[in-house]
Amino acid sequence: MSPEALVQPVSLQPTAQHQASTEAEQFDAHVMTTYARFPVVLERGEGCRVWDTEGREYLDFVAGIATCALGHAHPALIDAVSQQMRKLHHVSNLYYIPEQGQLAQWLVEHSCADRAFFCNSGAEANEAAIKLARKYAHIQRGISEPVIITALASFHGRTLATITATGQPKYQKNFDPLMPGFHYVPYNDLAALEAAVEALEGRVCAILLEALQGEGGVRPGDRAYFQRIRELCNEKGILLILDEVQVGMGRSGKLWGYENLGIEPDIFTSAKALGGGVPIGAMLCKEFCNVFGPGDHASTFGGNPLACAAGLCVAQTLVSDGLIENAAERGAQLQAGLNELVSRFPNLLDHARGWGLIQGLVLKEDNGLTAPALVKTALEQGLLLVPAGPKVVRFVPPLIVTAEEIDRALTIVAEALTAIV
Repeated sequence: MSPEALVQPVSLQPTAQHQASTEAEQFDAHVMTTYARFPVVLERGEGCRVWDTEGREYLDFVAGIATCALGHAHPALIDAVSQQMRKLHHVSNLYYIPEQGQLAQWLVEHSCADRAFFCNSGAEANEAAIKLARKYAHIQRGISEPVIITALASFHGRTLATITATGQPKYQKNFDPLMPGFHYVPYNDLAALEAAVEALEGRVCAILLEALQGEGGVRPGDRAYFQRIRELCNEKGILLILDEVQVGMGRSGKLWGYENLGIEPDIFTSAKALGGGVPIGAMLCKEFCNVFGPGDHASTFGGNPLACAAGLCVAQTLVSDGLIENAAERGAQLQAGLNELVSRFPNLLDHARGWGLIQGLVLKEDNGLTAPALVKTALEQGLLLVPAGPKVVRFVPPLIVTAEEIDRALTIVAEALTAIV
């Protein structure tokens, strides 16, 4: 999962073309500075493009950080949300919500899960998975002090539990004391993980991993690594939890990231693209670990009619419009184009990696070019990108992106690299 902020804050100097607007000044005077924002005020969007208040057009390859799967102002999503708003937008989970049941049914029928719990974000979905794993450990395995293994360079959210699960100290700094019960290992390192399981002597209740590390540098999971973890979890009675917040809902070129790995998790989480920009998250699990009962967990807004109408629209449109296949095809085109740029700029670029429409352009370590600097230059030329660490630029356009838009983005990146050189 990625945070709702840039990994490396970027301070941009205003130019004649990008003067601070009244809206930005008003914003800065009243909103907490938890983001290092670009000096751009966006006011509308359509498809894969957005416009700022000065009328400048941008090709959006951020998509709300892998969230706007259907792009901006998609007619189906507009209709679904508008119709639901006219009908019933929120009621308590004290009552049956038909739209929630319909979305849960779709997710279960299109995944390995049997049950769904709805919340508002990826962090909350991961929080729910952590709680479920801990309860399962206590009542099914008799573990009094359960431990969850997570990966270094991971990202699982901003709550106290999920920043503890996140294997990056920069997100944890000054938020001590962190929550106990987590242990970190290097990603894609099987020997380290097996050693940790052995050393923790029966206390491991779950292994929580991203199928592809998004914020950690767009690092795809190794298929053999995950298949051995699945075997190990089966052998030891450990729950396998996959964080699908960023790669799920078609972004990888398959509906779920775990399909790229040839395994099934026991629990997995979804958010971001699930609502196409309308806030919603989900924690899904298999029946055997469905140990929550009334009062164990809850969410006031989770799974309300409005959010679920949006989620169901996104889910159905992914299938009806062939967007998962489009993600695979356009992702292959994007990766090929990025690799061509690597060949053209060997002193600046190292390689490209990713699945489908989550691609990372990895910069050379031994030069002064940083991902935030390249993102800044691309923005000035009309392309929105997002860093995934100091040396990786992330490309996560809407799943409706066209071949022509991929080509245009690649041209802008080439122009930006030329300008930097």
